[in-house]
Amino acid sequence: MILKETYTLSNGVAIPKLGLGTWFISDTDVVRAVIEATKLGYRHIDTAQAYQNERGVGKGIQTCGIKREDLFVTTKLAAEIKSFKKAVSAIDKSLTALGLDYIDMMLIHSPQPWSKFGDEERYFEGNLEVWRALEEAYTAGKLRAIGLSNFEENDIDNIYESSSIKPMVNQILAHISNTPSNLIQYNQERGILVEAYSPIAHGELLKNQEVQEIAEKYNVTIPQLSIRYDLQLGLLPLPKTANPQHMKNNADIDFMISESDMDFLRNIEQIKDYGSASMMPVYGGKLNLKTLFSMMWRSIRG
Repeated sequence: MILKETYTLSNGVAIPKLGLGTWFISDTDVVRAVIEATKLGYRHIDTAQAYQNERGVGKGIQTCGIKREDLFVTTKLAAEIKSFKKAVSAIDKSLTALGLDYIDMMLIHSPQPWSKFGDEERYFEGNLEVWRALEEAYTAGKLRAIGLSNFEENDIDNIYESSSIKPMVNQILAHISNTPSNLIQYNQERGILVEAYSPIAHGELLKNQEVQEIAEKYNVTIPQLSIRYDLQLGLLPLPKTANPQHMKNNADIDFMISESDMDFLRNIEQIKDYGSASMMPVYGGKLNLKTLFSMMWRSIRG
């Protein structure tokens, strides 16, 4: 069963092969999502400061009945933080918000502030300062692993070549029709595990007839096919859902995709329109995520 399987990070820490993403799940709703996920056997929960739901994730962890040492909790430093002092403060704020004595893994959410995502300026010096803060927290036992998110080759080199503790993970957008093979290989050659967020392309793959036909061939759903696809590439998928039935379905992936079908799925025409998510920087848009999440929470709260 995939929920019992793990990868081993470069520092020897085991990390469950399938995680629960919590992006766009409110601080209130995420409590129940974490509880329901752990009932089903999930042991890996992924959040971020930008999601504004760390408090709820922490409450779910504390009330789910699973021993803390049996859970793997990831969070991410806000992309706008590019100084040592602010990073040190932000790490402690996440510990407080989550209500935990330690965090299993913390990532730099982006090499650039969201409002500058995709620009030429790569913030090399700022990222080195943030990495130094992560290294100190790791050495102090506050973090069990540290890594990156949305980092490209030059961004990785900046950290990898200048640090005493190498990045253990890089979390990137990777799914059927959008598989950055060169970047994946670049990470893997350096012993960096690649995590795949939005493995179902923010739901857009559900509309793809070619993908549907392959899923039907294996008698599975498109989400199941998409998650298995990432796993067979050696990636760690992080499907996001608050629906227990979807959680269960996402973990029911006891099948293998043939090499010929893997090749076909790799070469499906790339998705260019992510629907309502297209405004977000990681999907090619230019909207500042801080503004986006503020809008989202105001809507939730009515």
